Amino acid sequence: MRRLAGLLVVPLLLLSAVACGDDKASDSASSKGDPAITAGAKFGEKPTLAKGEGDPPKELKTDVISEGDGAALKNGDAIQVNYLGQAWDSTKPFDNSFDRKQPFDLTLGAGMVIQGWDKGLVGQKVGSRVQLVIPPDLGYGAQGQGDIKPNATLVFVVDIVKATQIPKSAEGTKVAQDNVDLPKVGTNTDGKAPSVKIPKSDPPKKLVSNYVLESKGEVVKETDSVVVNYVGQLWKDGKTFDSTYQTGKTQTFPLAQVTLKGLKSGLVGKKVGSRVLLVIPPDQAFGDQEQQAIPKNSTLVFAVDLLAKM
Repeated sequence: MRRLAGLLVVPLLLLSAVACGDDKASDSASSKGDPAITAGAKFGEKPTLAKGEGDPPKELKTDVISEGDGAALKNGDAIQVNYLGQAWDSTKPFDNSFDRKQPFDLTLGAGMVIQGWDKGLVGQKVGSRVQLVIPPDLGYGAQGQGDIKPNATLVFVVDIVKATQIPKSAEGTKVAQDNVDLPKVGTNTDGKAPSVKIPKSDPPKKLVSNYVLESKGEVVKETDSVVVNYVGQLWKDGKTFDSTYQTGKTQTFPLAQVTLKGLKSGLVGKKVGSRVLLVIPPDQAFGDQEQQAIPKNSTLVFAVDLLAKM
């Protein structure tokens, strides 16, 4: 889903994060010259930032405004944050999650956001509010992005709301795969991609959502964000059009924003920790629209590990 993520999920922002509450917030960043928080200083409050003073730093800076008492973040953690971002020389935010009242989900170190986020948040504790000052080479560089000018130094206030360690594989009870007209999915739990064997018969015309490994985890709701590994193949020729295993990076999807109908419908109601076979007919996939390596009117086959929910 790595390459298809932009097709499967409604884009939210340029990157993003989540919020919480703390009484120990300071009223400004700790480093002289960095943009001060002039309002909304406490964890969970939408901050207001002043302009930076003088020339911005050339290196990444992470200032802890208020420290939480949760676990320190590690690469590979699925995290939720609230955030506000603006350019060093501006008083107008270019993006924030506070107004949306929806935390931002990401897997730390997976390249889902700009490098300044991946590097600056590692080691920070859940429940903390931190300020990141990100030089252009760890932000959007010479090309800029939307309202962000080329070679802009970026400033973010980030509230770290939650973090979850991600298992390497789905696990659970093996469920019989005795329908000869459906794909057979491997049951390995070593963290490697499961095999997917598609039959020569015609594809089903209705959505298929079957357990391959059934865990005892919580049931996924439409309002959840889920962390997944998956393999996606075409029914017609068995070609893999996308796989998180090839990139070595999980994907996090807020299900409410997933635009591929069959993907959302097939995962809602399934248990966290399970492996699921999805067969998605064209009318619940991309229909008569060609998408990247997916021809029009394609039936899609997914083997999805539901590793965690946020």
